[in-house]
Amino acid sequence: MAILKIARMGHPVLLGKAAAVTGPAGPEIRRLLADMADTLEDAGGVGLAAPQVHEAWRLFIYRVPAARADDAQEMPLAAVINPVVSPLPGPVVLGWEGCLSIPGLRAAVPRHTRVRLTGFDAEGAPIDTVLSGFAARVVQHENDHLDGILYPMRMTDFRYFGFNEEVSSYPPALPESETS
Repeated sequence: MAILKIARMGHPVLLGKAAAVTGPAGPEIRRLLADMADTLEDAGGVGLAAPQVHEAWRLFIYRVPAARADDAQEMPLAAVINPVVSPLPGPVVLGWEGCLSIPGLRAAVPRHTRVRLTGFDAEGAPIDTVLSGFAARVVQHENDHLDGILYPMRMTDFRYFGFNEEVSSYPPALPESETS
């Protein structure tokens, strides 16, 4: 497989709406997903959307490493094709996010704590699952990429935006929740 070039903030591929995938189990999609998995592993991230590797298709991959599994279990790498992410009742909370397309920075972004994720997996089989905590945050972040939304566009308070090293050294306390 191959490690793909990651588009960085400012590239137009990150600002457009991605097209639906018509053949979710086709060979070109399988190859793209395999290359995205290699790219994600190389970059050390937890999620990667097709527009981030210069492919404007509605698909992303994500995982939840054991170190990040807050209220859920570790989740292996999964692919979601033509995803639909629907918020479920519960609070919206601020949480720290970074992005492979915005290297070196992170910010506190409001996200729903529970979502329903539907779409298709890498084999073309339907997905219909409920995610919470970190997993819900990751799929909301990756799904935003499919609509041309980068996390700074979701921010509500720019006091919680900074370079990784500074935020790690001087972590500001975040409010409990945005809304309930």
